[in-house]
Amino acid sequence: MNRKTRSVCPRCLEVIDADVYEEGGKILIRKRCEEHGEFDDVYWSDADLYKKFAKWQYRGTAGIKLTESDKGCFFDCGLCPAHKSSTLLAIIDLTNRCNQRCPTCFANAAVTGYLYEPTVEQLEEMMKLLRSEVPPCPAVQFAGGEPTMRNDFVEIVRMARTLGFPHVQVATNGMVMARSVAFCHDLKEAGLHTVYLQFDGMTEEPYKQLRGYSALNTKLKAIENCRRGGIKSIVLVPTLMKGVNDDQIGNMVRFAASNLDVIKGLNAQPIAFEGRVDESIRKKGRITIPDFIHLLEEQTDGEIPKESFYPVPFVIPVSHFVEAWKKVPQIEFTVHPHCGAATYLFVENGRFIPITDFIDVEGFIEFTRRAAEEMNRSKVGKLKAIAGLIAALRKFIDKERAPEGIDSLTLLANILGIGTRDSLADFHRKTLFIGVMHFQDPYNFDLERVKSCGIHYATPDLRIIPFCSYNAFHRPLVEKAFSTPLNKFRSD
Repeated sequence: MNRKTRSVCPRCLEVIDADVYEEGGKILIRKRCEEHGEFDDVYWSDADLYKKFAKWQYRGTAGIKLTESDKGCFFDCGLCPAHKSSTLLAIIDLTNRCNQRCPTCFANAAVTGYLYEPTVEQLEEMMKLLRSEVPPCPAVQFAGGEPTMRNDFVEIVRMARTLGFPHVQVATNGMVMARSVAFCHDLKEAGLHTVYLQFDGMTEEPYKQLRGYSALNTKLKAIENCRRGGIKSIVLVPTLMKGVNDDQIGNMVRFAASNLDVIKGLNAQPIAFEGRVDESIRKKGRITIPDFIHLLEEQTDGEIPKESFYPVPFVIPVSHFVEAWKKVPQIEFTVHPHCGAATYLFVENGRFIPITDFIDVEGFIEFTRRAAEEMNRSKVGKLKAIAGLIAALRKFIDKERAPEGIDSLTLLANILGIGTRDSLADFHRKTLFIGVMHFQDPYNFDLERVKSCGIHYATPDLRIIPFCSYNAFHRPLVEKAFSTPLNKFRSD
C-alpha cells in the first residue's frame, strides 16, 4: 500500500507532503522539507494489523464549529469545518506548574519561564463551551503540568460535575495523592470519577529514566490512598519506550488485575518525541501500537493475543444502535483507526480471558449495524423488539468459553444500553480495560489523523483544539497568550 498525506517538518513545522507506505512488513512514513531535508520513521510496525484496523474507518462530524477554514490543517484549529469528530474526551490544562522535572515532558513552567494557569472564570466558560457541543462532551480530564498543585482543584472538580460532565478525570503523577487520604476523599466527594495515574513500570529503573527519580513507591502509595479515600476507578498510564520499560507491560497488566477493586484499566502511551526528548534516541526508542500489542501477547504467554484488539471506531455501530433505540444523539467514536486500540479482559483464577474469547465481537457489531438500520425504518414497538433482540444475541456467545459467573447475554444487553444500571456497574467491576493510544510527534505526524481526533484541548480563548496539533503547534502560542512571567508569580 502507498498513501499520500500531509505532515510537518520536524524542524520548522511547515506543512509538507508525506508518503505512508509498506516495506518489510511495516508501515513507514517518509517526507522531505526543501530546507531541512528528508525524514522517515515507523508509522505502524505491523502492516497486516494496519490493514485490519483500516477496515473500520468512519467519517464523522464535529459537535461544534468555532473557527473558519483559512490556512488549512492544522493552523485553523478551533474546531474548524474540516474536523471529522466531536469531542469524546476534553482536556483542560489547569497549570503548567509541576512537582516533577521529567526529561520527557513538553509542559513545565520551570522550563518555559512563564506560568500558565487559567482563572476559575475562564475554566467555567471553557467547560460550558464543551457541554454546548451536540451531543455534549461527556468527559473532561484535568491535566497540566500537575493539576493537583492548584489549591482550588477540589472546587474545580465540583464545578465540572455541576456543569453536567458525567465523567470527571484527572491526569496526575500521584505525588499529592500519595501524601493525603483526605485529599483523595475530598476529590471523591466532589465528584471525581477516574484517576489517570502516571505509572511506568514495576521496578524503579523506568522512573529514573523517564521521571528523573525513583517514583514507584509514590505510585503505590497514591493507589492505596485512593482506595482508602473511596476512589474506585484508577487507570494506569505508562509512557512506553523501547529499551526502558517495554519488557514490563505484562507485569503492569498483572499488577492492575491484582488490584481490580480500584484499578479499572491500563492505557499505554508510546512515547512522543518532542519537547525535551533527545532526538538522537528517536529510532532506538520508538514504539508503536502494534509493538505494544505483540509485547503484551508475548508477556502474557498468549493469554491476550493480538486478535483481541480492535481500533476505537470499531464500536460506532453500537452508538448508531443506541441512537436509533433511544432517539437521542449519541457520541460517535469516529477517530482515526490507527490512533488507538483496546480490549476488555476478565480475570479468572489469575488467568486473562479477553472478551473476544467467548463473544463473536465482529458478528455482534455487524448485527448492531443492521439492527440500527432496521429500527430507523420500522415502527416496531420496543417490547417486541427487545424480545427479538435478546434471542438474536445468543448466537454471538460461546458459553463454554465464558468466565465463570459471567452472564454473557446480560453483558451484550448492557453494551447496547438496554440493560440495567446495576448490571452495567457489575460489568465494569469485573473487567479490566486495556488500551493503547499513540499521540503523534513531528516525525510521524499525519494530518489525516488530526482531522479525525476525538481528544481535544479546551483553551481560554474558547477554542477546541485536537490533541496532537495542540502539542505540536498550538500549546506555546496559547500558553504565552494567557501567561504570567514566572518571576512575577514567585514575587507575588
